[in-house]
Amino acid sequence: MNKTLPLSTLALALAAAFPALAQVELDPVVITAERTRQTTFDAPAAISAVTRDVIDNGGFQVNLSEALNRVPGISVLNRQNYAQDLQLSIRGFGSRSTFGIRGVRLIVDGIPATMPDGQGQASTIALGSAQRIEVLRGPLAQLYGNAAGGVVQVFTGTDATVPTVSTSVGMGPYGQTKFGVKFGQNSERDSVVLDAARYATNGYREHSDALRTQLNAKWDHVIDKDSTISLVANSFDQPLSLDPGGLTRAQWEANPEQAVAVVKSQDARKVVSQSQLGTVYERRLSEATTLSTRLYVGYRDLDNALSVPPTAPAQTSNTGSGGIVSFARSYMGGGVQLSHAIRLDGGRALRLTGGVEYDRMKEDRQGYLNTGGVQGALRRDERNSVDGRDAYAQAAWDLTPGFTATGGVRASRVEFQTRDLYIQPGTPDNGDDSGSISYSATNPVIGLSWRAAESLNLYANAGQGFETPTFTELSYRPAPASGLNFDLQASKSRHAEVGMKWKIAAGHRLDLAVFDIATRNEIVVDTNAGGRTTFKNAGRTTRRGAEFQYLGQMSDSLRATLSLSALRARFADQFVSGSGATAVTVPAGNRLPGTPERSAFVELAWTPKGAWGGFNSGIEVVHTGNLYVNDANTDAAPSATVMNLRLGFAQKAGGWTFSQLLRLENATDKTYAGSVIVNDANSRFFEPALPRNWMLALTAKHEFR
Repeated sequence: MNKTLPLSTLALALAAAFPALAQVELDPVVITAERTRQTTFDAPAAISAVTRDVIDNGGFQVNLSEALNRVPGISVLNRQNYAQDLQLSIRGFGSRSTFGIRGVRLIVDGIPATMPDGQGQASTIALGSAQRIEVLRGPLAQLYGNAAGGVVQVFTGTDATVPTVSTSVGMGPYGQTKFGVKFGQNSERDSVVLDAARYATNGYREHSDALRTQLNAKWDHVIDKDSTISLVANSFDQPLSLDPGGLTRAQWEANPEQAVAVVKSQDARKVVSQSQLGTVYERRLSEATTLSTRLYVGYRDLDNALSVPPTAPAQTSNTGSGGIVSFARSYMGGGVQLSHAIRLDGGRALRLTGGVEYDRMKEDRQGYLNTGGVQGALRRDERNSVDGRDAYAQAAWDLTPGFTATGGVRASRVEFQTRDLYIQPGTPDNGDDSGSISYSATNPVIGLSWRAAESLNLYANAGQGFETPTFTELSYRPAPASGLNFDLQASKSRHAEVGMKWKIAAGHRLDLAVFDIATRNEIVVDTNAGGRTTFKNAGRTTRRGAEFQYLGQMSDSLRATLSLSALRARFADQFVSGSGATAVTVPAGNRLPGTPERSAFVELAWTPKGAWGGFNSGIEVVHTGNLYVNDANTDAAPSATVMNLRLGFAQKAGGWTFSQLLRLENATDKTYAGSVIVNDANSRFFEPALPRNWMLALTAKHEFR
């Protein structure tokens, strides 16, 4: 820790000095806040954009954590486990997820990567062709519907003005290799991106090998002066991802590379493939009116073996669903949006946006006993579907040239249906568990922004949101009952924030946001044993905090980034998990597990002009606070401060550009837990992070002029 303090002090001191400065682009264009194009400075909300250069320098371009660790208000923890995806949360929403992404909406090229029940996947995002990533926090995110504690939106693109082909290879310890090929071209009427990549690793820990391939393609075409269309197609194939599981504290401290015996004997693993097609069409109906539509279809196939033996208590009765999960899922959806601007006197305007969306997921799901890694007897067979229907309206009204009022409302309805095909007549605990349940909400948002000066924007927003249970959380009722847990209610939330965006000097910008969130009917774990987890509503929680970011060009060659986040996430009401001898009382005031109360990112990037070989370098410091492992707060992963170093070079020869990137991660060889498995039944909460490691990436790019 002491080794990193001088760097933080240096960054703050440089930020205060403001020498003669070069201009730097601090305002990338975003669309997530008001669903119309505007800069991050003008957007009346806490929104950040990560651009292509950050993605290029971040690492293997495999995990969102490489690029988003610099964004305040978001926590992206790498489990080092490709069978479980990242642990991603925004202002505490999503932190309880033990796999996949929930509580945060993911959108890629206008197509949802989050299912209508609120469960999403980040692993399918192709970072190699991502041109920009936007992160929206706060009340305006609630206008994106169910489980929108925040929004992460990814845009595929290229800056190539002529046909350009690039090939890349990355390598690192633990058998890590990454191969990529990309084609890109922008012309007057067409923009094309094709991106293919293959990543493999032997894993840092025992039983953590992984292999994945991705293909991502996007074609933007200008049909005429008033209309454009985008076509996107992508596929994701992960035929190998062994699951090392978590470790108890004693196991982690003794040997963080190990995997427990039952994980290996049960051959815990996941195989997944996904394919998707989508199109977005936009037409300008008049100078003031624009129509946009989207359609998409996709298919996901999964086979997931859990480390649950057939002798586990929950598996010896008919209420258990086995240790192997298998499903074939199809999904589709569409939306229509109309935007209209009314010009008022004095240069003012009223901007109106409205739309409807429909999203549907259907799955054929089975569960089998896991007998030493081999598929055993059928224990679950059902057909599930989720339908989401939404309508929204949003308006931004310039009250004066300096004041703008924002308002919006979204009406949502999410319906779950299941048809049980695993029925044993005459068996009390295995009857027909078919059924359905629906949740609905109408959530308003209001806000006010003030252009106090050309270089200073202030804003305040308030709104309501809701979060339904996912199908996974509805799957079980407390034993001995079977069937979906229809007693679960949706969690409702109230959000408020105030913020400031200040261009303090040429090339320097400060963003500050303070927020207060209150929820009721928070969804928490009730029981967890033998691979069978049930959930319940637990009363009220609060999330209060502040986010700060400084971006600055210190000189022609030196750039600085400083992000700080503070989050006080607490249970406001006492509740009891479990029953009988296993009951645990969680007192009011306990911290929400999996949410760091403090996080920080500091970067100094040095790119001297005219340097030999296109030399550039950077130093990063990433701090993550304590991570409590369960609702009872019986243990926590200690806070960690990690330093990363990078060196880059680039050379040009004719139409060729060659670049090299060397990263040294965790340079001080800090031993820490990169993430935790919240409320794990076996107290195997801890997921070790990598020790000191390196990555070398080589890229060759050719422009066909």
